[in-house]
Amino acid sequence: MFGSGTPSAEFAAFYRATLAPLRRYLSRMIGCREGAEDLAHDAYVRIYSAMSEQRVDEPQAFLYTTARRLALNQLKRSRHEPIAGSDSHALESAVSPAPGVERAVMARQEWATLERALAGLPAGCRAVLLLRKVEHRPHAEIAEKLGISRSTVEKQLARALRLLRAAVRESEAPCLKPQAAAEKFPAVA
Repeated sequence: MFGSGTPSAEFAAFYRATLAPLRRYLSRMIGCREGAEDLAHDAYVRIYSAMSEQRVDEPQAFLYTTARRLALNQLKRSRHEPIAGSDSHALESAVSPAPGVERAVMARQEWATLERALAGLPAGCRAVLLLRKVEHRPHAEIAEKLGISRSTVEKQLARALRLLRAAVRESEAPCLKPQAAAEKFPAVA
């Protein structure tokens, strides 16, 4: 990496150019900004010594690979570490990996909405959609199975997706239209 300039100056420029993106990458990867800063520091320390000993053709790729491996090692270690102390209170307050009641109810409601929307699709659209999205069949195979053209498969799939989006959007925002609201809630004179 170090060419005509001084190694320290070139590495400093490389450091300044890559520090913020590397921290964001690591932060997304491990879910902790402070931990990302520590990992980024460790990665720079490791690559600086490696780059001063030998030429690295792709320093940014080398940096990200080193940082990713450090992050994965940290994530592996954190999964295997027991909860600090054998305090029963600490064990009771540990977060459960299972979804909470609220999330489970929301998932059931979303599933019911999707089932209703699927049932409301025209038969041809529903058949094409299920074959493509559930069974992962290619368009040509769907066309052959249903005895329709490939173009019709594509049109039916697009129509099914458009109708599903509209049905889901409508169920998410059950706003009353002004006229319907006036009928349901007449003004008391």
